[in-house]
Order: sequence, then C-alpha cells, then structure tokens
Amino acid sequence: MDQLDLFAQQAPSLDRAFATARRVRLDETSWVEHVPAWLTGGDQLLRALMAGAAWEQRLRRIADRMMVEPRLTAEYPDLAGAPHDLLRTAAAVLSAHYGVPYDGLWINFYRDHRDSTGWHGDWATCRRELCVVPVLSLGATRRFLLKPRTGGRSVALTPAAGDLIVMGGRCQRDWRHSVPKQTTPSGPRVSVNFSSRLQSQRP
Repeated sequence: MDQLDLFAQQAPSLDRAFATARRVRLDETSWVEHVPAWLTGGDQLLRALMAGAAWEQRLRRIADRMMVEPRLTAEYPDLAGAPHDLLRTAAAVLSAHYGVPYDGLWINFYRDHRDSTGWHGDWATCRRELCVVPVLSLGATRRFLLKPRTGGRSVALTPAAGDLIVMGGRCQRDWRHSVPKQTTPSGPRVSVNFSSRLQSQRP
C-alpha cells in the first residue's frame, strides 16, 4: 500500500482552530482568507458527493441567450438534507468560528479542466452589505481568481484538496470571483459553498 492509498483512507478531520488561516486584505472593506488543509482525509467525502449528490446541469442567461453551465450543481437550501453528515459538522464549525449561522449548501462539480465558472458575485445568497462566504475545495487543485468589480488586476489563489477559501466583508458586492478553464488536464473538483438564510435576507 503506497502513501496515496494511506492518505485516501485517513479518517476525516477538521482544523477547528483554523491554525493555517492566512487572510488577504483586498481593499478597505473586503478580504479573502485561505485556510490550507482545513479538512484532511476528505477523499471519501469527495467520492460520496460525486456519486450521490443531486447534480443538475443548469442553464444561465448570458446577454440574450440561455447557455448550458460548464459544470454541475447541487443545491441544498436546508442543511438537514445535506448529502453527508460531515458537511453538517463542517457547517457547525464554520458557524461557531465566523459567527454566521450556515444552514444551507450550494455544491459545484467541475468534472475536468474544461469545466469552469465565469466572473460573478454570490448575490442570491448575500444580500447584506457585509457577508462571510466559506468555500471548501475537494479533489483537484484549480485556480480561484478574484478581481475588483470596477476592473483591475486579479488576485489568484490555488486551493488544493481540503483547503478552505472564505470571502468576507464587501467582497460579494465590490469583487467578482471565478474558476477559469485551463489547458492542463486535471481531475474532478467539488466546491462546497456554505450559505446562510440570514445573509440572503436584506436587513
């Protein structure tokens, strides 16, 4: 049995202390936090979600055309219906740390390097001026980009399996984020976005 097999069989563990967290100030009111290896032993979770989540191929209006999104999506507005117990545990840990009651999930499945998502903000789930949005990465490493809404240089992060990316402050209003296509082949990646009904309601 090689080291990769041993790693795949590790029991899942969450870094409840957020010991590896590195926060980047994007501007005066926006920030992004990268927490490497926040989840270890997540290979079983990745396989379970790929096989058992309620995946849909969705359409999105771009200009005056309806386009097929180049990824799959599964939405769980009620955390009680989450497809894996570990996601409910993760939501509780995130809620305690960031002070936001995370009670829903939005999960994206990037099947290979050709799947992507364009520049966007999470408007539907973040209607308040200040929001905190955690995103857990599982599977292949892909670039995660942020850029100012008004234009300018982008900030690039490369979350690996088990890494957590957290967007906070006015990031959803003043910045946009994306997972671009890439020419280098890659395996599947699943991103788990933790949502909060509180943040989706206007104050």
